[in-house]
Amino acid sequence: MSKRVGSSRSIAGADTIIRVTLPRFTPEQDPGPNFVALVDNMGISDAGQGSLIDDLPHGTTCVAIRYNAGVMLAGDKRATSGHQISHRTMEKVFPADQFSGIAIAGAAGPALEMVRLFQLQIEHYEKVEGKSLSLDGKANQLSQMIRQNLSQAMLGLAVLPIFAGFDLRLDTGRLFQFDVTGGRYEEASFAATGSGSIHATTVIKMGYEDQLDESAAIELLANAIFEAADEDSATGGPDLIRDVYPIIAKITSDGYEAISDESIASVFSAIIDDRRSKASGGE
Repeated sequence: MSKRVGSSRSIAGADTIIRVTLPRFTPEQDPGPNFVALVDNMGISDAGQGSLIDDLPHGTTCVAIRYNAGVMLAGDKRATSGHQISHRTMEKVFPADQFSGIAIAGAAGPALEMVRLFQLQIEHYEKVEGKSLSLDGKANQLSQMIRQNLSQAMLGLAVLPIFAGFDLRLDTGRLFQFDVTGGRYEEASFAATGSGSIHATTVIKMGYEDQLDESAAIELLANAIFEAADEDSATGGPDLIRDVYPIIAKITSDGYEAISDESIASVFSAIIDDRRSKASGGE
């Protein structure tokens, strides 16, 4: 623990005197606005806690885009524990209800628990009220759940989902992204979260167009996951040996529907063939 130079002052009360000790730091020791560093300087943090959390499974990259019929969600299936691959077939895209879906990134345990509770709360509201919660209401509910997880997020167990759905009242697909404090942000065209999100976002920005059709949207999402996996070790791409592929789902006025594994495998096979052709000097 770093040495501190303390200064004291007395606060006189009616019957007692309370002596308050204020921490002082040298310029080299001052943690500035970093609260976690301040906790470390005070010797409060648990030295073994960081390694324990690093060893827990974490989900990685998820993306979502709007297209001409609604919205699409996609996510790789790799979960990592530190630098180790802990799971190769982890589901990260789920239906929230008939017309909405959620994709998760972050600490796997809290994320999966949040998804199950979110699904249950939406179903409970519908049974009690006799009608479905609005898409904005669902996004607000998820925002509150993320905010309630803030204390765990401060310990490294953050959950950062993407929420998407088809708004029957507005007759359009909508996307929502969140920060660790529960802040909710609606995205106009696309969203990404997880360790490979920066690479996936770059691919989508380069290829996104208004009113993409279904096949073009699937291909764009597949390319985004493929490039993220190529640059980010925590993101899993297509595993041809084990026949494991990222999951892609669409949400339209007809509801939530996962794209078949056969269709996804075909898209990734075409991407790989295209990369091989370019690598060999083909057109």
